Amino acid sequence: MAPTRPPKPEPSPTPPVRRGRGSSALRSVRYGTTFLGVSVLSGVLLAGMALPAVGALGLTAKNTADSFDSIPDEFKTPALSQATQIFDAKGGLIAKVYERDRTVLTAEQMAPIMRQAQVDIEDARFYEHGAVDLKGVLRAVSKNAESGATVQGASTLTQQYVKNVNVEKAGDDVAAVREAQRKTLGRKIQELKYAIKLEEDLTKDQILTNYLNITYYGNGAYGVEAAAQRYFGKSNKDLTVPEAATLAGLVQNPSQYDPKLHPQAAQKRRDVVIDKLLENKHITAAQAKEAKAAPLGLAFRPPRNGCITAGAGMGFFCDYVRHVVKQDPVFGKSAADRKRLWDQGGLNIYTTLDPDKQAAAQHAVSDNVRVTDSVSAAATMIEPGTGRILAMAQTRPYGLEKEKNETVVNYNVDAAMGGGNGFQPGSTFKPVVAAAALEAGLPSTQSYPAPNRIDYPTMKTCDGTWKNLATGKERSVPNESASEVGPYELKEAMAKSVNTYFVQMEQQIGLCPVKQMANKLGINAKASGKPLEEVPAMALGVEEMSPLTMANVYATFAARGVYCTPLALSKITTVDGKDVPVPPASCNQAISQLTADTLTTVLNGVTEKGTGADLGLEGRRQIAGKTGTSDQKKAAWFSGYTPQLATSVWLGGPAGGVEMRDIRINGDYFDEVFGATGPGPIWRQAMNEALRGTSKEPLQMIHIPDPAPRDPKSTATPGASPGATDGTPAPGNTRRPRGTGKPTEQPGRTDQP
Repeated sequence: MAPTRPPKPEPSPTPPVRRGRGSSALRSVRYGTTFLGVSVLSGVLLAGMALPAVGALGLTAKNTADSFDSIPDEFKTPALSQATQIFDAKGGLIAKVYERDRTVLTAEQMAPIMRQAQVDIEDARFYEHGAVDLKGVLRAVSKNAESGATVQGASTLTQQYVKNVNVEKAGDDVAAVREAQRKTLGRKIQELKYAIKLEEDLTKDQILTNYLNITYYGNGAYGVEAAAQRYFGKSNKDLTVPEAATLAGLVQNPSQYDPKLHPQAAQKRRDVVIDKLLENKHITAAQAKEAKAAPLGLAFRPPRNGCITAGAGMGFFCDYVRHVVKQDPVFGKSAADRKRLWDQGGLNIYTTLDPDKQAAAQHAVSDNVRVTDSVSAAATMIEPGTGRILAMAQTRPYGLEKEKNETVVNYNVDAAMGGGNGFQPGSTFKPVVAAAALEAGLPSTQSYPAPNRIDYPTMKTCDGTWKNLATGKERSVPNESASEVGPYELKEAMAKSVNTYFVQMEQQIGLCPVKQMANKLGINAKASGKPLEEVPAMALGVEEMSPLTMANVYATFAARGVYCTPLALSKITTVDGKDVPVPPASCNQAISQLTADTLTTVLNGVTEKGTGADLGLEGRRQIAGKTGTSDQKKAAWFSGYTPQLATSVWLGGPAGGVEMRDIRINGDYFDEVFGATGPGPIWRQAMNEALRGTSKEPLQMIHIPDPAPRDPKSTATPGASPGATDGTPAPGNTRRPRGTGKPTEQPGRTDQP
């Protein structure tokens, strides 16, 4: 009857016996021997346990109940694993995840006909006998003796419930499940003892309710609510007589009576249940006739479990939520405790994901990069001042089918949270160096000679000194073009992304303040989890980061220096309405407002006159941001913000090995991909859609005087064209309509040494 028991075979007729001389005597001996064996076993089970319920069966036993130890609490109120539901910020369901698809109901939430049908087919005398049904035992002994085999069991519904609790406790441990199902005398005695004690401590209705919540109904459905949803697409409370009978009949053998695979067997079994309901006068003859005439009427809903079922590109964020629950100490002191909470389920998880902004981000990455392209794109949106993650999108779909370019690697996050090893952020890291310098007291007009190429100079680190021991090209760092020769001040150097300027800035303040500033802004390690390296090339973005990390850095600038840890969860409740603590918002003033406002002013210059000048938003909304392109064009970035929203977009090969030269992306040809020409348009589209209809808030900026004009003849190289040192050419020079030849302008190196 319980799903863990083998199916009960239908009683077969006694084979005809030849009525010759001596046959009757031989038959009597055979039946007598079988009856005796079964009776002895039954006697051992009954007498050996000193059953406390025997009084209700007409037997006697004195003070036996007092000798029983109390049973574990999980048998009285089992902590049943249930489905967890993950919702977006507006209450929409992102996904349903579970180890067991189950929704625990109270007795009042269950259809009375469902409760009655289960009792009538499983244990019709359930409300009349104790934990052991003596009449049932004797009847089974007689039937089994007559047939010479075990054709009828005598387990009560309470005993079946105890067995199911043991199986539930075993979880997915195959060996433990097998042990829970072993049919040994010792296990039978223990189960009966627990059943007897349960009948003392719980009412029959409570036991039945627990049973209906724990029982397996096939096709991944545990409990009557999941079963009703699975087979009929409705709540249990709305089941009709034939529907309830169908479900009740499944318990004996969910696979044999599977109404989807074996509809005829299921209907035959359903009708047996209907007959039992009629026999026990729980429905009328007319109701029974009508119920039997009804079709099965399935509205089967296949199991939809896990983040793979999430729509609108939300699968990766869903997976991120799973990692948060399994890793944050708020959800348990140990990894085992946190895993147990997740596996137990039964949670309603309300997240920070804004479905409108998620749609905007997903549209942007999907419209600009095809799933079949050799490169992919990812974008993360964060709300400045709160750390709330509003969107997390990427081109490659969430899934396991590699031939469809699916992946379960979340390119937006670090490896520890389900991502990869990250990507070099290029010049989008330069504002971190500038923040360290400004906090160290350097002025916003700081000037450096910034020659076209310099050797990496000796620099102080947190623990000593970095010295340049390299040879060849690795020894020095160039600017992007021959025309870029200083001196430069900060605003112009950031707008043009002058490499040598920021290396000289590092030299003056030392590498330790840069590392410490990165830590303040949430960059505590590389995306892979490896520690940051104190090397001069830090300024050029050589240490791999994730879009989530970089979006949060820029969100800190937008929030006038207030850093907040990324926040994915807003509230969690259990299915019965109890609150579960979630990681609190954790914000602090990481850098001064003056430093943040200075950076915003400088980064606004990037989008007004610098490498990001082509990325303006609708309605001339004020923006600040920075382009970035890694060495060999293997990654391109744009990170930027308004006061309400910070977004970081990455474009590149998923494994970091695609050089974006002579490449087609979304059908368009690129001679070379740069921050402003690859991820930049994705950022612009995402931000325009996400901010459409919202107020235009001004950026908090300060006045930074422009440097005195220089004589171009003193710095420019004849024939050189002006350009940006992160490789971003003048707007529109690297992208051409599909079907045309290569663009004529070919910028030089990227911003990496």
